[in-house]
Amino acid sequence: MFISVLDLFKIGIGPSSSHTMGPMVAAKDFRDRIQAFVSSRQTPSFMQVRCTLRGSLAFTGKGHATDRAVALGMHAYTPQGLAKQNVNELIQTLWQQNTLQLNESVSLHFNPAEDIIFDRGEPLPQHPNGMIFQLLDETGKTLLTETYFSIGGGFITTLSEIGQIVAPIKMEVTSSCGFPFDSANQMMKMSADSGLSIAAMKRSNELERISETQLNDGLDAVWHAMRTCLENGLVAEGRLPGGLNIKRRACALYQQLQDNPQKANLNDWLCAYAMAVNEENAAGHMVVTAPTNGAAGVIPAVIYYAVKHEGAALEQVRDFLLVAGAIGGLIKHNSSISGAEVGCQGEVGSASAMAAGGLCAIKGGTTEQIENAAEIALEHHLGMTCDPVGSLVQVPCIERNGFGAIKAYTAASLAIRGDGQHFMSLDNCIAAMKQTGLEMSVKYKETSLGGLAVSVTEC
Repeated sequence: MFISVLDLFKIGIGPSSSHTMGPMVAAKDFRDRIQAFVSSRQTPSFMQVRCTLRGSLAFTGKGHATDRAVALGMHAYTPQGLAKQNVNELIQTLWQQNTLQLNESVSLHFNPAEDIIFDRGEPLPQHPNGMIFQLLDETGKTLLTETYFSIGGGFITTLSEIGQIVAPIKMEVTSSCGFPFDSANQMMKMSADSGLSIAAMKRSNELERISETQLNDGLDAVWHAMRTCLENGLVAEGRLPGGLNIKRRACALYQQLQDNPQKANLNDWLCAYAMAVNEENAAGHMVVTAPTNGAAGVIPAVIYYAVKHEGAALEQVRDFLLVAGAIGGLIKHNSSISGAEVGCQGEVGSASAMAAGGLCAIKGGTTEQIENAAEIALEHHLGMTCDPVGSLVQVPCIERNGFGAIKAYTAASLAIRGDGQHFMSLDNCIAAMKQTGLEMSVKYKETSLGGLAVSVTEC
């Protein structure tokens, strides 16, 4: 299997990779299909677009701005293209429009308030994040339809594609790269046989598709976006949107640490950095999927600490991202990074494992120690539910990223002080996460139907 590090780390906007970025990409894809459809045949004068959200997208889509994302995608916007725009102002304009202009001669009726439907019935059987797009004529007859699934990290798949592979994702076959590891055990064996590090093997695989300059530029762009998002969050104040009236805390915490650094510890810094990112995500601003938006603060926080406090160089940041990408690819391929599919163990748990492996690598860890670090971090997130209060990625999500970063750093430290030999393998942990997710009640998988989401009492 091959998942590019530049696909896993995508620059976009908050608040959710699966509920915001994925639906936007799906809507844009359906718009492109409509354009191809109308250009190849005679079409009726009146056509209407409808989008029906199913499963977790229906239950928590309002809080995750899924309807806004669909509207933006239908108007040809992309997550990366919106990273530096004022999305709130743009949405206000789009929400007042009832038409989509495909070209000079073809327009479609599309009223987001009426044509985006939150269907809270049974989810589609293939995946909890389903979307059905339809192009209708004036009689309600379907002219064109496609069913999409948002499968975590901003990735989408269609109904025809989803049953073809173990963990649906845009992947290439193993034979298409020089180091085709499908598991952590294979990864370690290939490293031992070749004498290459995980970062070197991952780089080699990437260079079979793009040039070294393109790869380095892409990695640098990812890190720049992560750093910008984090530093923006460290100075931003006020309250987060959505109705919970949650106050931003990262700025005040960071100021305290700067004013009295001798009393600040590792955990304090990591929490400030991670929370800064996730407050920006909750505000709908630019963020990088790492591997998802809900877990976007863990990896940037750990890298930022390594750079700011431990002097990590740019080349080490690149290696960190490559190793993190390799581990994230294994988790995505063999389990899931979607909170709607396996709970928050698949989001913050995966991010923590990726960060632990990346940090261990740049601290000089062996391949076995890196695998051990990722295993430790993932192991101690198993069973974690996704039960966002108010369907928003704020409580417990923001603080949870801080703890994910702390666990990542701890896991890397433990692993690098060991010899790489350990009882439980990363592969076993990934398999356990998948099975736990399958057995987890739907109440705890990003539906806001259980746990913390229903524990808030009104006074």
